[in-house]
Amino acid sequence: MIRKGTLTNRLNVLRAEKRWSQKKVASLLGISRQTVISIEANKYSPSLMLAFKIAYLFDKDINDVFQYHTGEEGLDD
Repeated sequence: MIRKGTLTNRLNVLRAEKRWSQKKVASLLGISRQTVISIEANKYSPSLMLAFKIAYLFDKDINDVFQYHTGEEGLDD
């Protein structure tokens, strides 16, 4: 049985590395700045399609951008 977990991300780190504003990322993805803010704050989980678009934008594997944590030792890896 898989327990409920949480989704976290590194969007703010990746954005900072590129020196991109939230507005620029939103524009490149075709979403609102508020959506970027909510994703970065882990208050909104993007659709699978948007998650892949974000990973593609930063030339990263989706697992390098988003992480799923169950809180169970040894199962997060």
